[in-house]
Amino acid sequence: MTDKSRATANRNTRTDSSPPPRADKKVQLEETLKRRIVSMEIAPGAVVDEISLSQEFGLSRPPVRETMRALAAQGYIVLEANRAARAAPMNYQSLRSFFLAAPMIYVAISQLAATHGTAEDIEELRRIQALFRQAIDTRDTASRVYYNNQFHYFIGTMSRNDYLLASLNRLLIDHARLAQNFYLSPAVDEVRKDMLTAADQHDEIIEALEQRDVEKVERTVLTHWHLSRQRMTDYVIPDGVQVALYPNE
Repeated sequence: MTDKSRATANRNTRTDSSPPPRADKKVQLEETLKRRIVSMEIAPGAVVDEISLSQEFGLSRPPVRETMRALAAQGYIVLEANRAARAAPMNYQSLRSFFLAAPMIYVAISQLAATHGTAEDIEELRRIQALFRQAIDTRDTASRVYYNNQFHYFIGTMSRNDYLLASLNRLLIDHARLAQNFYLSPAVDEVRKDMLTAADQHDEIIEALEQRDVEKVERTVLTHWHLSRQRMTDYVIPDGVQVALYPNE
């Protein structure tokens, strides 16, 4: 029996009551922290408490620290000497950098994905897109943001370019957090209309990638970005509250 088949057999024979191996707990911890940061359950700049996470996931502190370092490398967490770990902050400079870099990175990543993507990649992208549409149908804001993030990140993996993928990953963290804020806003009907438009644009992106049409990919991605940008800037720069200076006149 090979190592791979032995590992598979061990997973299949473990009972539900058996404690999961440490590796499974580390994966669960990493994915949970990503979701909490992206969903703003952990606010930008907030402390990510190592001790409470150790207790919650049944891990000793060394594997928790390893996970923290991995997330710091991906841009989710900031680590500084002699200070507690914190979720990546959002400030004026980071937002300005985000809006400047986003269209360039999204287009470059998508064009490379059109060149290097495989049929299996397209199939997986369609699976993520189905989950995204399901989240829209069930009005699950957190899942909608999460699967939108996964959709664009997977296009990044299709690019087969580690340099751009690292930049995309950091970009998507703030994109998801801005989207989370916006999609909790009160303009429900208008927001839902835009979500359905975004989902249709995802389908157009998949079609362009499958066709390996680099020019069509660029046009579709930029159209999709402009929709997102408009909604995010509407949230970041809202109309001022109108107050009558002389209410009795």
